[in-house]
Amino acid sequence: MKNFDIEDVKNIDIHNMFAVISEFPEQVSKALEIGESAPTFKITPRNILILGMGGSAIGGDLVRSYLQNIPEFEKLNIVINRNYNIPKYVDDSWCVIASSYSGNTEETLSGFDKVKESTSNIICLTTGGKLEKLAIAHGLSIVNVPTGLQPRCALGYGFFIILKIISRSINLSEETQDFLKYSIKETQHKLEKKSLIYSQIDDENPAIQLANQIYGNIPTIYSATEGTDVVNMRWRGQFQENAKNLAFGGLLPEANHNDICGWIMPEDLQDRFKIIFMEDDLDNERVKLRFEALKSIYESLGKDVILVKGKGKYLLTRIFDLIYLADWTSFYLAMLNNVDPTPIPLISQLKKYLDSYLFLDN
Repeated sequence: MKNFDIEDVKNIDIHNMFAVISEFPEQVSKALEIGESAPTFKITPRNILILGMGGSAIGGDLVRSYLQNIPEFEKLNIVINRNYNIPKYVDDSWCVIASSYSGNTEETLSGFDKVKESTSNIICLTTGGKLEKLAIAHGLSIVNVPTGLQPRCALGYGFFIILKIISRSINLSEETQDFLKYSIKETQHKLEKKSLIYSQIDDENPAIQLANQIYGNIPTIYSATEGTDVVNMRWRGQFQENAKNLAFGGLLPEANHNDICGWIMPEDLQDRFKIIFMEDDLDNERVKLRFEALKSIYESLGKDVILVKGKGKYLLTRIFDLIYLADWTSFYLAMLNNVDPTPIPLISQLKKYLDSYLFLDN
């Protein structure tokens, strides 16, 4: 195991992401408070469009994935729009959340510009920027989020505020309200407990152990299409943005119909990939069988498989248990890679290029 100490962390983590990740449980608590007083939709939502990109969109992805497992939300149609345009079927029966942490995400601003022509059932989630100015100009509801974070570090706000807006906009049964309350309570307790464990710089830390297993390799994550699909996306994104490390993945069962064939060539690169299985108790029984078969196949090819599984009675707890593990593992992988996890120089370079061309005059 490659070792580092707290002084190494201070020297590499110049912008102190260590503190940001450590304080994630507090962010969740604050997000729940904001969500309880946030505006709700003017009509009972049946179709919801969430505008967003990157770290500002994944909260909506998680809400969509999570709510499809709760009976009273099963018929809710949630669409995440990562594009300059919006679907042509969106009309005044749709409810919209425009999510941009900075308030200046050009794809989100473009989508907002189009969607306001179709519906006024819009709530804007932002720290400010152009989106806030436009929302004020059009008399739309705004939820102000605390500033000072990288968008990917504001997932607590992006998920729990949206969850609260949607759940408070629907006349839920007492049973479902209690289910959500206890799910959130267990999730908060789990995060508080794990924050104490993951922030310890020692060889017993599971996140440091996992980071060492991945170090020098390309993590390739597999999970089911339902339940942990967005968690899979989050893992890849955190490795890419925090550790500046390539990461790939696939979803079962689809990956068994194509992806699996690629684990033969090129021969000289096969040893550079680290396979991670992300499993959950709610996985379809046939998907569980597929994981077993895949493990046997990969081991026959001489590949080790790392198994990760969220802990908790409730799906929400297990989802955030896995997400928090990825946040810390990607942080410690950044330490092993000797890179500051906060800056995203290649994205900044891309934005600088795009900013040289006028897109929206708002």
